[in-house]
Amino acid sequence: MTTQTTQAGNGAGAKGTRQTKYQELRQLLRVELSKLLPHDPLPSERELMATYGVSRMTVRQALRLLTDDGLVYRVHGSGTFVADPTTVVKSLRLTSFSEDISARRMTPGSRLLTHERLEADAGIAQDLNLPPGDPVLHLERLRTADGVPMCLENVWLPAALLPDLDDRVLGDSLYQLLDEAGSAPDRADQHIRATVLNTREAELLGVPPYSAALLMTRITYDTAGRAIERARGLYRADRYDVQVTVTRSGT
Repeated sequence: MTTQTTQAGNGAGAKGTRQTKYQELRQLLRVELSKLLPHDPLPSERELMATYGVSRMTVRQALRLLTDDGLVYRVHGSGTFVADPTTVVKSLRLTSFSEDISARRMTPGSRLLTHERLEADAGIAQDLNLPPGDPVLHLERLRTADGVPMCLENVWLPAALLPDLDDRVLGDSLYQLLDEAGSAPDRADQHIRATVLNTREAELLGVPPYSAALLMTRITYDTAGRAIERARGLYRADRYDVQVTVTRSGT
């Protein structure tokens, strides 16, 4: 994707809001996307910021719109790519584990394994858009459905979001706590793939070592576009499935 340096937001709306800028950037990127092939990579967020003279927030909001349009898709850890026009991209409703399990007519539960305060390493800092070394909270919880282990969940989030987080409330939905703290989860980039469990993971989930599992990784954003959660969940493949309705284009 080759572009010339262009200033977004310099047209009619020079005094415009951030919404005007990201909508304008969306249109500029649509033109560039028409020159690319399906699954071609887009420039990085930093490159788009430099090319169009906009903030990271503006870039992310524009990419979010393009994702909603079905024109691009994001792969966690790899970047943003041009979507195949024959593929229907469907946005799923963002739910917490508790909401998901309740919707399946089961009772969600949680057992806290780890609650610690860490300094963000390079990977966590990048995913949460924080300076390396910033304080983050790390939670490891064993999530259950009707009392049976279902998911081994690790979550990292900026410590400033929940400075008074107490072990006693960690049985509740983390999304509910974030909502009450003023950082309501709004959307997420999620990746799902098959994996196998190591000895510790299998023991906690109550299955033989090297059993099959679903690995879900997720970066969650609030309504302001800030990254508020990095999550890694291991789900028992014998107890959990993912159901998605798909349609053919033009039908």
